[in-house]
Amino acid sequence: MKSLPINDAFKKLSQRVIWFEPPEQALRDPVRFIAYAMTYATFDDMQCIRGQVTDDELREVLAKAPPGIIDPRSWAYWHVILGQFPPPTMPVRKL
Repeated sequence: MKSLPINDAFKKLSQRVIWFEPPEQALRDPVRFIAYAMTYATFDDMQCIRGQVTDDELREVLAKAPPGIIDPRSWAYWHVILGQFPPPTMPVRKL
């Protein structure tokens, strides 16, 4: 997946989505960042992200999402939005 721009819009977005990290660190891993956004971002936030990434890249995020970031409701929603129904089993943490 390509990297996301580190501009003012994405820095502000990252402060709302991954509030516990500096924006530059949060945006360093686009798959992880978008996985958090799929759970916590607003509609307008996702419109900003979707202006930079394709639906195929969003499907890639779902395929590579780290366990424990996307909640079950968001997991189902994004799979339906991206034409992947029924959604596969969510990623599970391995202890």
